[in-house]
Amino acid sequence: MFSFAAPAFAQTAEISPADTAWMIVATALVLMMTIPGLALFYSGMVRKKNVLATMAQSLAAVTIISILWVAFGYSLVFVGDGSWLGTLDRWFLSGMTMDAVNPAAKTIPESLFMLYQMTFAIITVALVAGAVADRMRFSAYLLFSAGWFMFVYVPLAHWVWGGGFLGTMGVLDFAGGLVVHLSAGIGGLVAARVLGPRHGYGTENLSPFDLSLAVAGTGLLWVGWFGFNGGSALAANSRAVMAIVATHLAACAGALTWAAIEWTIRRKPSVLGTISGAVAGLGTITPASGFVAPWHGIVIGVIAGLMCFWACTSLKQRFKYDDSLDVFGVHGIGGMTGVLLAGVFATASIGGTPGLIEGNAGLLLIQLFGILVTLAWSGGVTYVLLKLVGALVPLRVSREHELVGLDISQHGEALQ
Repeated sequence: MFSFAAPAFAQTAEISPADTAWMIVATALVLMMTIPGLALFYSGMVRKKNVLATMAQSLAAVTIISILWVAFGYSLVFVGDGSWLGTLDRWFLSGMTMDAVNPAAKTIPESLFMLYQMTFAIITVALVAGAVADRMRFSAYLLFSAGWFMFVYVPLAHWVWGGGFLGTMGVLDFAGGLVVHLSAGIGGLVAARVLGPRHGYGTENLSPFDLSLAVAGTGLLWVGWFGFNGGSALAANSRAVMAIVATHLAACAGALTWAAIEWTIRRKPSVLGTISGAVAGLGTITPASGFVAPWHGIVIGVIAGLMCFWACTSLKQRFKYDDSLDVFGVHGIGGMTGVLLAGVFATASIGGTPGLIEGNAGLLLIQLFGILVTLAWSGGVTYVLLKLVGALVPLRVSREHELVGLDISQHGEALQ
């Protein structure tokens, strides 16, 4: 059933030391985004009794997804150019020689390309956990993470980046607006709905335990995003630098916009709002970062701050869903907005594809189609997967364990 023969594209190529060095750094930066970045960011926003359990979810995503990526994920996403899925020619990295390259990144070793893409899969799965923080059973989280990676992330990543039908039709997603942020956002929203709200949601004080942890996590995410977006150029070149500049400016604009809204409405700009705005700007610029000019990053950051603030306040209150750490409001809405804005601001001189402003209105329809496919696939598969996992183990902890805290009930440990 499985082939151990080396794929046809495995070959010795002219590997660039500069590109290789940059991509090693970018890989480390993106891994840093999950541990310790996301672990600190998420754990600083939950209650004290759930800090370690929240960190454990990020750590678990790193360990589980890394093994699954090597086993079959990389091969199914990036080996072969089928419209729906790749092949298993590289299962467990079979046939990957030291100097082999992937056609998608011909100037770096294939093993490095594989490792870099692994870090994207890791953080995408870890992001979903924020929507069900404080209440999901750890055993259910492990099963759900493995299944979500297999049936949501792997197909979407292939469709967009691995030669699948979305990429072939021209959908622009430089570093994961669809594959990472929107898929995790809608997956998190469905998970929050299926599990139901936390006990005391809407009636009790569920304030963050320690926002200083969240601020530190935001800083690590912000810097790590340079590897996330800049590294997606897959080379040490000018396009990588342009992506980094646009990314930084979008984060700044998003943070300032969210803080300004709070200052206007509530008379005080909160630290939580400011870091939320920064992450909203980062997530929203992600799909467009390699296609737009730096000043576009500022505009996109402002729009991100406005849209994500609305989603995390008015939209959330209107539909009364308990998305614990606003995964949908920040990443889902941000990813969706960024994908559409990529269709507006895409600049041919930077990314090779013109957008609406340069006269290519059809790109917006293509981007919209990519959004609809991602919403339907991630949302639908997440729902079915949760029902299947729930048939095997309870999805959420008991009321007693939730009141005691997941640190004690799931891991037998607690902060003093």
